[in-house]
Amino acid sequence: MDKVGVIIGINGPVVKAQGVANFKMREMVMVGNKKLIGEIIILEGDFATIQVYEETSGLTLGEEVVSTNMPLSLKLGPGIIGNIFDGIERPLQRINKISYGFIPEGIGLISIDTEKKWDTVITVKVGEELKEGDIYAEVEESTLIKHKLMVPPGFNGKVTWIKENGNYNIEEVVVKIKNSQEEYDLKLYQMWPVRKARPVKERKRLEVPLITGQRILDSFFPIAKGGTVAIPGGFGTGKTMTQHQLAKWSDADIIVYIGCGERGNEMTEVLEDFPKLVDPKTNTSLMNRTVLIANTSNMPVAAREASIYTGITIAEYFRDMGYHVAIMADSTSRWAEALREISGRLEEMPAEEGYPAYLPSRIAEFYERAGYTKNLNDTEGSVTVIGAVSPAGGDFSEPVTQNTKRFVSAFLSLDRKLAYARHYPAINWLSSYSGYISMLEDWYEDNISKDMLELRGKMLKILFEENKLQEIVKLVGEDVLPDDQRLILEVAKILKVGFLQQNAYHKDDTYVPIEKQYKMLKVMEIFYDNAYECIKLGVPISKVKDREIVEELNKMKYNIPNDDLSGIDKLEEKIRGFYKKLINQYKQQ
Repeated sequence: MDKVGVIIGINGPVVKAQGVANFKMREMVMVGNKKLIGEIIILEGDFATIQVYEETSGLTLGEEVVSTNMPLSLKLGPGIIGNIFDGIERPLQRINKISYGFIPEGIGLISIDTEKKWDTVITVKVGEELKEGDIYAEVEESTLIKHKLMVPPGFNGKVTWIKENGNYNIEEVVVKIKNSQEEYDLKLYQMWPVRKARPVKERKRLEVPLITGQRILDSFFPIAKGGTVAIPGGFGTGKTMTQHQLAKWSDADIIVYIGCGERGNEMTEVLEDFPKLVDPKTNTSLMNRTVLIANTSNMPVAAREASIYTGITIAEYFRDMGYHVAIMADSTSRWAEALREISGRLEEMPAEEGYPAYLPSRIAEFYERAGYTKNLNDTEGSVTVIGAVSPAGGDFSEPVTQNTKRFVSAFLSLDRKLAYARHYPAINWLSSYSGYISMLEDWYEDNISKDMLELRGKMLKILFEENKLQEIVKLVGEDVLPDDQRLILEVAKILKVGFLQQNAYHKDDTYVPIEKQYKMLKVMEIFYDNAYECIKLGVPISKVKDREIVEELNKMKYNIPNDDLSGIDKLEEKIRGFYKKLINQYKQQ
């Protein structure tokens, strides 16, 4: 029997209904004659407050509210990869064909294509015992991703019937399983509530880095697979560009990009750019391993609030298949603004800067769904969450940035001064940090070099020293400093220009293998150590600072190809030879 209530109040996306005593909290409902999609967020006796995910103009009092008897859920199956969804998993390209340029009200909860046929391979036999998470069929969803159909959590039983391999749409039953209670039909999809984390067998320690090819990240502020990262920055500091680079080059198997409350033109750029981007590993379109969720600032505010849950649920689903997924949320500030707007309409007591008091717990809830896991089917997968934060006026003391900082382990602070000086990525090495250094220590020792992290520490120390010295230089000029301190200024300049600055449009510099990163840092250390030895012997800085060597150190990122690092070894020999000769000359005088 349908559960039906009546609308008694409308305030933007917040609708009040009566006659709903038998409804449930977080239940999805159809609101009004247009059957707008909504979710119950407050239940008080016979009254409910509903958050509507569509434009509510035109709704009137007295219209019906009908229950769907299920929470806001996603249809998870083939057809997700390469698709572009709105905040509640409605396919925007398909909607555009139905209604050009906008989402019509009451279109309903259409999702992945139910008519498209998929070449399906059944991987189980009759009589086999299946438990939750076990794979019963496979579909080649894209040239890069094999979609594994899994028994939904909470289901198990013995296979009683299977279909032959063939072409099926997602609504066709392909396997039946039966346990002592009942028989279940397994189709090519499963439903899952967005606000509930998917179960796993075990959460594992984070021990493997997400390799990005961006030197400042891999060498100085590494991200762990299954980790949490915040990229805060004011307008124009390159948040979106940094996330593009991570989406294109990181060694995640699947990218979920959530454009959450961004400007329409910025999201258009993403939607136009991503299909053109070529996946460097396979030379095919990056969309073959990407899911885009677009919820622009002019779309309904409640759907924006749901969009990050939609994204992370899709990420967890692919993690359960054994994939490593990276989520880019751009930006969580706009999501927090949606929370603030809805909270205001609910007349809740505001906390700091008008945000609801539960903002910290909601941010924590989102980031805690990241992790490296052993799944129910014994595969291993991970969800890495990379959230951009857009503090108004670049003020990092505002609530969203401060609360995000509490729940993430890597904080990549974007700096307006660096961005305006055309230093990209504009990550400030003085105010950024990564809490994954100690966790990844063994990996760096085993895979790169025993002294990799020691070298990183030494180079960061030089950058910190240079920052202090710059205060003196501003007051009295560089010439009054002793030569050993002037050398620190010189080496820091080489580090900033030759290592930390990276060109996204240069074929060898857009992505740099971690072996090359280590060798670049090592040769810079050799330059510093040899030059420092000369200065200790009393050689003046004017002779120690060889213009040709400095030039080569700055340009090696462009001049030495990623697949042939012998040029770095030659540069090292040249540096050692030059300073050895200089020391000998000085000793003979």
